Amino acid sequence: MKSPDTRLLGRIREQVRAEKPYLVPGARRVPHKLNQNESPYDLPLALKKELLEAFLDIPFNRYPDEQPTELVQALSQHTGHPAGGILVGNGSNELTHTLGLCFVRDGEPVVVPRPMFALFESVIRLFGGRVVPVAPLPSLAFDTDSLVTAIQAEKPDLTIVASPNNPTGLAMSAADILRLANASDGFLVVDEAYHEFNPQPSAQHLLETHPNVIILRTLSKAFGLAGLRIGYLMAHPDVVTDMLKARLPFMVDRLTDITGQTLLGHADLIRERVAAISASIRELTGALQQMDGVDVRPTDTNFVLFKCQSDPGALLENLADDGVLVRNMGGYPELRGYLRVNAGTPSENSAFLTALTRHL
Repeated sequence: MKSPDTRLLGRIREQVRAEKPYLVPGARRVPHKLNQNESPYDLPLALKKELLEAFLDIPFNRYPDEQPTELVQALSQHTGHPAGGILVGNGSNELTHTLGLCFVRDGEPVVVPRPMFALFESVIRLFGGRVVPVAPLPSLAFDTDSLVTAIQAEKPDLTIVASPNNPTGLAMSAADILRLANASDGFLVVDEAYHEFNPQPSAQHLLETHPNVIILRTLSKAFGLAGLRIGYLMAHPDVVTDMLKARLPFMVDRLTDITGQTLLGHADLIRERVAAISASIRELTGALQQMDGVDVRPTDTNFVLFKCQSDPGALLENLADDGVLVRNMGGYPELRGYLRVNAGTPSENSAFLTALTRHL
């Protein structure tokens, strides 16, 4: 195949060429996968069979709805937020791109704390925005005072925070989120991908009084649907009405739509899973804290950061050789030396702790 010359490749937008693709480094097929903050629990087999029966009734030759109206209604009932203020996407990552389309202008500032999920900064740059990063406190907690100062100085159209935050695992207090909302004349996006595990209250109540607040959520974590891609955002209905103009139609396929609706009707199952995962991360954190030479960070999520005296890259490989996959967080300058492990089943946690003890 003939290769394109540099002049042709130069016609690709420079913001795109400057970015790196989102890839999970060090991914290997191992028995115990604890590196992507997924739920360790698949859907029950009986529920899967129910969904497969529904799948057989789907007419493959017909488009899904432009927007998944029935799923939006189910999410409205689940959250108590009006359906007109809910936008569903093919995972919250896809909605992040919609945020870029709607709110990021060429050369204009977007305030974000660091470290934070790398996709946010990537989307800002792809749409030509200027990232205004705010470093964390020495504890890795949010520096809310500095975030407020940056908002007041830059007057951005968009500020993004994640609470609890990936990758630090720490939540922002409701009072501090309110400070950011009050400080901003532009929009404040609060990514609540891990809110089911968060001891702090959701920022959703701010939607009643602050039309500049947007809440971003996912069904990938607590709901265990990472493989089917359902994310949603909540905002004032007038904001969602305008965002729909930038939204591609048919982004949610019929099987995903039906699965989301079905699982939202099994609230007891979700509560049981959240309780089990929360107990798992407490046990995992406690076991790590008992190990000599292991520095463990507090967490409000289903994952925990830890640091050992061993080289993190070598330790990751050694753990993978023993059948356990974790994540090296050294790509974030603030987290050099740290690894991240998410809560697994009891047997997965045991396999991880056994392997880690062997290589300390």
